[in-house]
Order: sequence, then structure tokens, then C-alpha cells
Amino acid sequence: MRQFWFAATLTAIAVFDACPPALAQDEADQKLGKVHFATTCNEVAQRRFDRAMRYQHSFWYAQSKEIYEEAIKADSGCAVAYWGIALSLLNNPHSAIPAPNLPLGLAAIEKAKETGAKSERERDYIDALSVMYVDYDKIPQQARVQSYLKKMEALAAKYPDDDEAQIFYAITLNVAASPADKTYANQLKGAAILEPIWQRQPLHPGIAHYLIHLYDYPPIAAKGLPAALRYAKIAPQAPHAQHMPSHIFTRVGYWKESAAANRASVRAAQAGHEISEQLHASDYLVYACLQLGQDREARDVVDQIATITPSPDSFGGAFSRAAAPARYAIERGDWKGAAELAVIQNNFPQVMAITYFARAIGAARSGDPSAARADAAKLAELHDQLQAAKNNYWAGQVDVQAQAANAWILYADGKYDEALVAMSAAADAEDKTEKAPVTPGSLVPARELYGFMLLDRGMA
Repeated sequence: MRQFWFAATLTAIAVFDACPPALAQDEADQKLGKVHFATTCNEVAQRRFDRAMRYQHSFWYAQSKEIYEEAIKADSGCAVAYWGIALSLLNNPHSAIPAPNLPLGLAAIEKAKETGAKSERERDYIDALSVMYVDYDKIPQQARVQSYLKKMEALAAKYPDDDEAQIFYAITLNVAASPADKTYANQLKGAAILEPIWQRQPLHPGIAHYLIHLYDYPPIAAKGLPAALRYAKIAPQAPHAQHMPSHIFTRVGYWKESAAANRASVRAAQAGHEISEQLHASDYLVYACLQLGQDREARDVVDQIATITPSPDSFGGAFSRAAAPARYAIERGDWKGAAELAVIQNNFPQVMAITYFARAIGAARSGDPSAARADAAKLAELHDQLQAAKNNYWAGQVDVQAQAANAWILYADGKYDEALVAMSAAADAEDKTEKAPVTPGSLVPARELYGFMLLDRGMA
């Protein structure tokens, strides 16, 4: 199968490489791909806007925001550039909008409306995005995402010849997809929208990028190999473009390719001073190195991660700092090391839960059920915090961790039959959902933990 997919993807790449190079772009822009988003702004502002979109489609938010601001300086009536600023403030749409960005995004949307876009199409884009910010203090993120999906669906239907409308609708289908839907209806619908556009726009960074996200699920991941093998070449300057192929490589077990992609992403992120992107790629790199048995490199990366402090609102950065050392301990069966992991305080309960989960499993499996119970109690507290905040997805993930931890505590107490029933239930619960894009995978799958428990009981 591996040979088959390589042959298929190499054929696809040969087709894309036969396309003519992007025209009227300087060398730097060619390293970010090619995007044209038609606006009613003046010529200078239009060029700035297109350049900002090249950064935007590779999730390079700080840079895109600055360039949208340059477009406004070039044309004070460029209302859609304020929409661009609000778009950049979403950050990665698969995660919650950083709290400090919410009032800024709302202000940008209000300024866009106040300035007044010159076309109905631009006004529709502004109106669609507004639902992500209006009443953000009253409406939960997940509900706002569903409203945004409906708006983007209507916008894409209204402007069927607008490729950018179709592209943004496609990625929103993924963002809004239920993690419990194992038919992947939204994802496959989004991919079906993007695949033909990619034939017309083979150098568009967003299309390759979003196809990877849409196919980032084990049963359909092989469909994403052409995009995974192409995206880094479309936008070689973007750290995220170097990293994103590893989402697919991880799903299909291309560990060497995943490690190489994330090494490149770390280098690009360091060059661009993108701390969060460096940490995110580093977490994936640790995961790949551990699968390859390259424990020494994994340890070096874990140590490097520990020296980096992300901004307080960087979810991906905080996640990496918690997950990488926990992976290193758990994957290698270092239960005592896992039990002794330090909890790094941050703004994300689901991130701190990673460490408490590793500590609980480590303590239970190294014969200290009392310590494991204390860490399991912290998992219960964090679950309740997430539930109270209506963060249902992460509350569910932490609940699975708590179930697994409690199962191993039962096992450590010698209650083997009860432990097996509890661990089986935890595995069933995890099977019903999907991982978040921020992680290459759980520290250890619940079903794998169940397997270890069965083996330990001689039930091969």
C-alpha cells in the first residue's frame, strides 16, 4: 500500500510541477504561494491584500495582520482589509480565539462596517465573519462556529465562481465538524470542494493546507498524501507549511517523513521568531522520533522545549510544553518519570490535564495508587472547569483521561476485574471521538492501555 500511494502521489506532483510559475510575484512571495482575492481597494492596497492572504492561508497571523494594516494605509476606504485583520485575529480556527483577540476582532469588524465596503460581496464576507465576534462574551465558541459555518455556506452558494469563498467554506466545514461523526461527512464535503479548485490553482497555499486538515483522520488520511507532499514546496518560507504535511505522515505512519518535515518547520520557525509554531512542530517531532526509536533526539527536543516560554495565550505552545515530556516518559514506559512530571501552570485546563494524566498513569503503574488518586482528583477538577466553560470537546477528552487513570488505580489496588471493565469503557469512549489538530495523538491511546492491562493479566 505504501508503494501504491507513493506512486499515486508522485504522479500527482508531476502534474502540478508542470504548471507555469506564478507571474508578477517577487522572490519572497513565490515562497508563500499564489493567492488573488479580488477587492474594490486601489491597486496598491490590492497587492498588499493579496500578499496578506498568502500569509493568512498558511496561518502566519502576525505577519498577515501587519500587511492588512499596510493595505489600509494605502487605501483608507479598504473596508475588507479590516475583515482581514479580524480574520487574522482568529488565529488557528481549529482552536478557541485567544481571549485578548476577541475585543480586537470585534473592533475590526465594527470598523469594517463603519468604513463601508464598496461591493455587496465584501459586505457579505464582513457580515459572515462578524458572528465569530459579536456577543463573544455571551455565546460559546462552538455555537459561534456553527453560525459561521451557516454564513459561509450561504456566501459560497451566493458566489459560486469565487474560489476564495469556496476555500474558506471548505476549511470551516472541518472546523465545525463533530468529532463524533465517523462518516467524516463535513470533511469529505470540504475536500470535494477543494480538489477541483486545486487543479486550477496548484500554487494556492490554502488549498493544499486545508486538504491536509480535511483528510487528517486515519480512515481517509491516505487521500491527503498529494497535498502533504506538495504543500511545503508551495510555501517553503512558511513554518506552518513545513509542519502541516506531518499531520498526514503521522496518520499513515511515515515517521521519517514526519520527522524531516518538523525539523524543517522548527528551523523556519526559529528564523521567523515564531515561538508557538516552533513548539508545535517540536511536539510532532518528539512523537515521530519516539516511533523511530530515536530516543536521544527526542530527549534533546524535549529539553529544548523546556527552555522556551510561549505567550500566555498560546494554546499550541502550552500544549507542546506539557505533552512532549509526558510523551517521552509514557512512550518509553518510564512510569516513575511520568509520575514525577512537573505541572506547568497555564491558562488551559485541558493542557494541565495532560500532565496530571501522565502522572496518574505513571504513579499507578509504578505501585503508588495513593499518588495516582491525587492526580486523578485533579483531572476531575479540570474536567468540571471545562464543562462549566462549555468547552465540551476538551471536557470529553479529559473525562476519558480520568476514566483511564481510575481504571489503572483499580488495577494497582488489585481489583483486576473492575479495572478491566473500567478500562474497556474508557477505550470505547475514546473511540467515539477524534483527536484535536493541535496534537499528533494522545500520549497513549486508551485502547492501547486496555491492551497492556489484558496482557498483564495473561489474556493475550
